[in-house]
Amino acid sequence: MRRAVFPGLAMLAATLPLAGCSSKPQLYAEEGWVRLAAVPGRPAAAYFIVHGGPKPVKLISVGSDVAITTEMHEGGMAMRRVDSVPIPAGGTVAFQPGGRHVMLYDMNPGVKPGRILSLLLTFSDGTRLHQGARVIGAGDPAPQG
Repeated sequence: MRRAVFPGLAMLAATLPLAGCSSKPQLYAEEGWVRLAAVPGRPAAAYFIVHGGPKPVKLISVGSDVAITTEMHEGGMAMRRVDSVPIPAGGTVAFQPGGRHVMLYDMNPGVKPGRILSLLLTFSDGTRLHQGARVIGAGDPAPQG
């Protein structure tokens, strides 16, 4: 009697035990979105989540090709500009309404709800990540992760 052998399945089974052993945290961002300003000419706000990699780093800038100037801020009504945000190794840092966020000044007036913008996150170790960010209107509900 001859057995059917599926080489791909055998290879997958051989690598499964290794996958669990080699999973080091990776620096990445997700869940990006931008809320447009209610008043034309006012800044928009960008939000996302950063997951720390194997070593601590600082987020030192966030840029966009549709805004002339960007600034990282902390706080809601009493917000203040920050030059960097620590990202702990293996940790998670959320940019969300009422907390950390990125202000996008002098946005291209052609940007409308439904568009996906590209944010460029730059870290202290030289890493740069592109993060997509869905644009929503000023009165629209925040996207649910």
